[in-house]
Amino acid sequence: MDTADPTVVSTGYAFPECPRWHDGALWFSDIHAGQVVRLDIHTGSSEVVAEYDGHPSGLGFLPDGRLLVADGHTSRVLRREPDGTLVEHADVSSVATHTLNDMVVDAQGRAYVGNYGDASVPPAPPFPAALALVQPDGTVTAAATDMMFANGMVVTDEGRTLVVAETRSVPGRLTAFTIGDDGALSERRTLVEFDEGIMPDGIALAGDGSIWVASPFTNEVLHVSADGADVRSVPVPTPYAVAVGGDDLDVLLVCSAPTWVPEETLAQRAGAILRVDPRG
Repeated sequence: MDTADPTVVSTGYAFPECPRWHDGALWFSDIHAGQVVRLDIHTGSSEVVAEYDGHPSGLGFLPDGRLLVADGHTSRVLRREPDGTLVEHADVSSVATHTLNDMVVDAQGRAYVGNYGDASVPPAPPFPAALALVQPDGTVTAAATDMMFANGMVVTDEGRTLVVAETRSVPGRLTAFTIGDDGALSERRTLVEFDEGIMPDGIALAGDGSIWVASPFTNEVLHVSADGADVRSVPVPTPYAVAVGGDDLDVLLVCSAPTWVPEETLAQRAGAILRVDPRG
């Protein structure tokens, strides 16, 4: 697969993460700045669509277009109403044991939400955590247990499969589940295990069913075939998350930042959205 060198679409953010392509634009959380941003990748113009004193993380959209935001520090999923206000959509504290992380929302409006497990950082072992399922009415249950820092997620196979990056499993891996009619998860299996040193972070689904994976600590984005059998590497500086977008859904968009440490990100404001054209 030929690729072009990354180009900067927009910069000046603290720590851009959890990107989603929606309605012709890139939406992402600037986590440490407490903002959700909508970016026009063609012009580079951006607008803050939500801002509050909190920790916006995973994003998703209900079938009617309303934005959902996983707030890390309060263990709530927030919903942006048409007038721009944020209201509580669900309280997932009964399932989450620490900071909420990434989230994916399927076509039925069901949200799958990960969390850190605990406050540990490598080389300490992670605390196995549950993955939350939030139904459209806000009902919360545990969809899976013993997740090793559930991170980026995508729904594949026309809504029949959930793939989750387990950042702190050893080795790092993508784990797949079958999605039932009620959103319940079953048939847990490993899609791919990565080489030593790779800690998969955000992931994105390509049009052919393959998956892009951000690997910040090895400075690369990985392209994983739909069956997990083939893994290729694209050099990208400190990529924490990825999205597939553009007019033909053929552009790889990358959230990059030189550090993840909150105080450093706010001081530097060096976070950027990068563009990679997979076809070169």
